[in-house]
Amino acid sequence: MTAEPSSVGFYVYGIMLLLVCAMKFPAMLRRRHDTLLRAACLLLFAAGCLMLFAAPASITALNRLTGITNFAAPVVYATTTAFSGASLLLMVNWRPAPPERTRRVSRLCVTVYGLAILAIAVLFWAGTTPTEQPTLFDAHYATTPFIREMIVTYLVAQGVAMAIASALCLRWSGEVRGSLRVGLRILAPAYLLIVCYVMLRLTAVTARWTGHDLDFLVDRVSPLLSAPACVLGALGFFVPLAGPRVAQTARAVRELWRLAPLWRVLDDVPTPGAIRAPLPWWRTPPAVLLTGRRTALYDALLALTPHYDPAVREAALRTALRNGDDEARAAVVADAAMVLVARERQRAGPGRPAPPTGTAAPWTRDLTALSRSLASSVVHDLRDHCAPPQKAAHHE
Repeated sequence: MTAEPSSVGFYVYGIMLLLVCAMKFPAMLRRRHDTLLRAACLLLFAAGCLMLFAAPASITALNRLTGITNFAAPVVYATTTAFSGASLLLMVNWRPAPPERTRRVSRLCVTVYGLAILAIAVLFWAGTTPTEQPTLFDAHYATTPFIREMIVTYLVAQGVAMAIASALCLRWSGEVRGSLRVGLRILAPAYLLIVCYVMLRLTAVTARWTGHDLDFLVDRVSPLLSAPACVLGALGFFVPLAGPRVAQTARAVRELWRLAPLWRVLDDVPTPGAIRAPLPWWRTPPAVLLTGRRTALYDALLALTPHYDPAVREAALRTALRNGDDEARAAVVADAAMVLVARERQRAGPGRPAPPTGTAAPWTRDLTALSRSLASSVVHDLRDHCAPPQKAAHHE
């Protein structure tokens, strides 16, 4: 069967959710008592199944395969109720609270929504739905005995869960910071959109009870809220998970940029025994690249030890203090001057003897400060004054 164009998005999103759930399943087996992980897996599974079952092509296929008119309705409603309960269960276990209270509320949530799913199945079996209604089921059967109660059961269960989850997100977001706060602030309106979706459908159902026709709220208005609710919901759960990694990457990139001046000076310093990573920067995670670059810089600073001249450092220190730098800043500037002069002397060639007044590697371990200090005028003046003369070029 070829999926209808409107069903493709449902299938893509549903398969993605189920794949993520499958990836987390081994961890859930290893951590059987992790209620938060179990709630997250249940939510992913329920959401994935809901997307697959709610696709228009799936609704038609379920009705035809089973031979039961409107069989897809209780399947979709039960899955929707399971998703609602799983969302509430995840929020309850996600938010910090006393363990006993969390377990008590979790058991209540599972019991209530389990009974709601059972009620949907029983009420559908007790009622009759002779006319297939893939898009207007709620409004068309709003006055049918038992089916009416089934519709109200799933809508109320979904609306209550989403309203509570939205309130929990808003309340909790005021207590946390960072990516978790952003994620919660995104989830709150996502759940509110689902509440609006439920209210529109309940309005159409209530209108049927009073003899009015507001069916357009079911098949034309409420579906418009589904896509933004799904997108915001996925984004709200993704941000807290990805936020720390993004922040770590941003910090690593910023640190790499700050170390760039020092790296340009020391990149080609011979470091016997050191192993440089062969991977290019575009294939290496920034955090890994930063670790390798720091190691390489320390190795280069150590390799320049025979060329360090304490007289250069002392001269730079005096000049920096005279220019108004405090002692800490002046010390880093002095180290940077000594490193730059040592690099110039090392480049003078293997035949140049090392100064007999060599000293230990720079005392500062702050590579970022050392890198920034290379731009100091004190450093450049001393380099020009103390560096060995360049060999003159010979022309024919």
